[in-house]
Amino acid sequence: NNVIFIKTKNLDPDKLVHHILSDLHITKKNKSRVILRMLPVSGTCKAFQEDMDKFLSVFLEPWFKAPNQGSYQIAFKARNSSHNKRDDIIKALAGLVGKMNPKNKVDLTTPELTIIVEVIKSVCCVSVVRDYTLYRKYNLQEVAKEEGPKDRKQEEVTTNQEEIKSNPEEKDGKREEIKSNQEENDGKQGDVKSNQEEKDGKREEIKSNQEEKDGKQEEGKDAPKTDKEGNGDEEEKK
Repeated sequence: NNVIFIKTKNLDPDKLVHHILSDLHITKKNKSRVILRMLPVSGTCKAFQEDMDKFLSVFLEPWFKAPNQGSYQIAFKARNSSHNKRDDIIKALAGLVGKMNPKNKVDLTTPELTIIVEVIKSVCCVSVVRDYTLYRKYNLQEVAKEEGPKDRKQEEVTTNQEEIKSNPEEKDGKREEIKSNQEENDGKQGDVKSNQEEKDGKREEIKSNQEEKDGKQEEGKDAPKTDKEGNGDEEEKK
């Protein structure tokens, strides 16, 4: 109920839907009153575990098979279907992605990719999309709303995380530069300390010379008078 399929020709449904959501996110102009969510469907298969495993093992290769890798989450929903258990489907799908490349990691906060699995009766619809969290689970009405402070903060966190992931080498370079500057500062402090010690040594030397001069002056005062000085005294008495 309330589900409409739109068939496209010569258009990638992933790129088409992402472009529509991107436009809504930027302009904040709601261009549809009746559409709630718009999900691309890139592949379909029978909604049985064996059929799904066989189909997804090939379908997911462009995104997750080595050397390709990425962080991901799985969004599963079943309509009018009772034989598909959510936990079983997610567990099997996560194991399949892990076998393709062990570097694929689950991220439920800000994943790079989201695997959408929608089961409608006996049909399984699958797609792999980007910005699923940013675009409010591809909800057109929510994306078109004006952002509040919390929404802006979440977007800033997402942007910062992407920037950190894309610039690890720059961070390492800055750390090396900081370390180098610290070593240079330590060297300068060592030079200052050495100069201070040299100044203290010179002060001690000056003090020693001064004491030596004072000693010589005292020695001159205490020395006995010469014969010449003695004769002069006798003549003065006469």
